Amino acid sequence: MRYLPKSPSERQEMLAAIGVQSVEELFESIPEKFRLRSPLPLPGPFSEAEIVQYFQARAGENGRGFTSFLGAGVYPHLRSVVTDALVQRGEFLTSYTPYQAEFAQGTLTAIFEFQTLMAQLTGQEVANASMYDGSTALTEAALMAERLTGRNRVLVARTTHPEYRQVLATYAHNLGLAIEELQYTEPGQIDRAALTPEKLADAAAVIVQTPNFFGVLEEIPALAAAAHDAGALLVAAITEPVSLGIVRPPAEADIVAMEGQAFGVSPSYGGPYVGVIATREKFVRQMPGRLAGQTTDAAGRRGFVLTLATREQHIRREKATSNICTNEALYALVATIHLCLMGKEGLREVALQNLAKARFAQTELEKIPGVRRVFSGPTFNEFTLEFPRSVKMINSALLREKIIGPFALGTHYPELTKRALICVTETMPRSEIERFAAALKKIVDSTGKEP
Repeated sequence: MRYLPKSPSERQEMLAAIGVQSVEELFESIPEKFRLRSPLPLPGPFSEAEIVQYFQARAGENGRGFTSFLGAGVYPHLRSVVTDALVQRGEFLTSYTPYQAEFAQGTLTAIFEFQTLMAQLTGQEVANASMYDGSTALTEAALMAERLTGRNRVLVARTTHPEYRQVLATYAHNLGLAIEELQYTEPGQIDRAALTPEKLADAAAVIVQTPNFFGVLEEIPALAAAAHDAGALLVAAITEPVSLGIVRPPAEADIVAMEGQAFGVSPSYGGPYVGVIATREKFVRQMPGRLAGQTTDAAGRRGFVLTLATREQHIRREKATSNICTNEALYALVATIHLCLMGKEGLREVALQNLAKARFAQTELEKIPGVRRVFSGPTFNEFTLEFPRSVKMINSALLREKIIGPFALGTHYPELTKRALICVTETMPRSEIERFAAALKKIVDSTGKEP
């Protein structure tokens, strides 16, 4: 109520309390010529997002801020101020660790709703209470596959986020888990021809990201079939979950490891974020982290309890499925409120805007001489382009225009120098896309091609 104007009855009550009959009487000491007799000439009406953009534009008149086309696992999306207001309500301010259900119904209810939403989005049967982030969720999914299959070799697509692969390698170093990378082909997708029966014979899992690090969607059903034929599991990683608003969920995968930052969590200079693991119900005993479940109390009332907690604090260390993972309860709550506010149609609309704006940006940028699309596979809100000059040089020049340029793929893929990953979400106005294209064209035209 603190942001809402007073009702007529409340105003009358306030006037009576100070001993006046009307607002006119209250302000009669102000000379007539200074009194406002008509509504202020304000623009609008605006939606919440438009109001935020309006004030950002007014603030920008004191100095333009930076516009970013950098995605690569961290995505700016519209988020409602309602989320911030709700997340601070007292109902959620219960104990952080919900061991005693009678004192933590707010936390447990939020976790249960989060789990339900994540399972629905990913096409899986069960999801956990959250993880640290997407990279640790991916690694825990690989270890989960090792336990389920009894195999200690994992095949991971090279199109998976490089930093996620680094986290996986760090875990695997002292756990005896062998990791092999699978190359990609021209469409920008995993090389399915490499998934031969011999290659998969003793593999615990095939790990693939979709949309992948090049922004290209992978063909999950075909990859799942190949893995299952060899007795391996398929782990699907998702760093941009807004894509699930229009992209078919990876229901054929055995485990989904996802980063939920895009669901109402600000990029915040790099975290903290919220990871997700979702899987089939038959694998739940090997799922790391916590699981909240629904039950009834002695009076038959609906309630929630901590159903599964496979950390070493709860069970014998040798039986624990995860010795370091916890949950991101606050950001899981943020994601839950954000998704509930948006609803199915809202998520779909945002996803469609991402798709449309990315397509527009790609079309505008490809008009620049020397700029071309690299991969032909289907994309969502990120795409890869080749430039006639060094991406680092281009980005340095763009910074002078207060534009944070695309991600230089040569940083992690030496064979992809002069290629960059461009991200465009629903937050990007058409005018900024056109400004980016104009600035890039100016840079290319002024420097020419490198020999």
